[in-house]
Amino acid sequence: MATDFKSIPMIDVAPLLAKSDDPKMAQDPDVSSVVRKLDQACRETGFFYVKGHGIPDSLLKEVKELTRKFFELPYEEKLKIKMTPATGYRGYQRLGENVTKGTPDMHEAIDLSKWLAKVQVNRLKSALAKCYREMKPGVYGALGQPMEGSNKWPANPSNFNQRMEEYVSLCTDLCRKILRGIAVALGGSVDELEGKIAGDPFWVMRLIGYPGVHNANGKDMPENDIGCGAHTDYGLLTLVNQDDDIPALQVRNVSGEWVWAVPIPGTFVCNIGDMLKILSNGLYESTLHRVINSSPKYRVCVAFFYETNFDAAIEPLDICKQNSDGTKNFERAVYGEHLVSKVLTNFVM
Repeated sequence: MATDFKSIPMIDVAPLLAKSDDPKMAQDPDVSSVVRKLDQACRETGFFYVKGHGIPDSLLKEVKELTRKFFELPYEEKLKIKMTPATGYRGYQRLGENVTKGTPDMHEAIDLSKWLAKVQVNRLKSALAKCYREMKPGVYGALGQPMEGSNKWPANPSNFNQRMEEYVSLCTDLCRKILRGIAVALGGSVDELEGKIAGDPFWVMRLIGYPGVHNANGKDMPENDIGCGAHTDYGLLTLVNQDDDIPALQVRNVSGEWVWAVPIPGTFVCNIGDMLKILSNGLYESTLHRVINSSPKYRVCVAFFYETNFDAAIEPLDICKQNSDGTKNFERAVYGEHLVSKVLTNFVM
């Protein structure tokens, strides 16, 4: 459970990444130190900074700059990749089209996610490997139908698609390795959270632009200045790559205080989602967070969401129930159902 934390901890994951494919990595003292820090952060805050992640700082900056260039385009150009139900809820959202708990959020965004083929085609394409894998007929049935489609890539900037796919690949690998450390922290094997849970992980990436508050010239403050309302994330892990000079992300502690996740150049802000909370039987917390851009500057954020298998049935791990005197604190949840229920109520079309 979350605590009355006052700051977000920093974790250098480099030792974990170096040994993440070694089944005996938990025996390494440097890895064990990282695992203990992950365990503490997931129990106490549900959020932590990640450094030593190995993704070039130049790429972190480039994906934000490409995102900024897209949002600077004329509105008519951005609408060429407009999100609709027919696109599988992929594409561009204008300001206010994303809704949190009934209130429009003051941001615009592009939503990208792992490619789900039409049911009649029955195959799944990974945007990482750029290839198809054959699937059994009706693999997701009605469950996956709302999310079927391919990503809507803008024509400008011209290298947008290539760089974003490279970034997704690196973030996917990083999350897999961090989750191996978390699996050990929970008392399981290094691959405890793979296989039927996340051996074929779904992913979502949101490229988000938050307009600045223009009150310096005597203009009134907007009626709603919440860039994104208080919420938890749906899946396993989120990696947030935010502008270096604009504090906006806030995390709520158990006392109800909002703690700033201030930008630290070269790092990710990482947080756990609802599915990991269930798997841990509530030992780990998917913490409420929100975004308020009170700066006059336009803020960009690239959020990568690493999820379970789309059709995974998630319930508390046996090892986590044992740590709760055998009590099962959460019922079974199917990730795809959880995601679709959120998507169908979060967007105004």
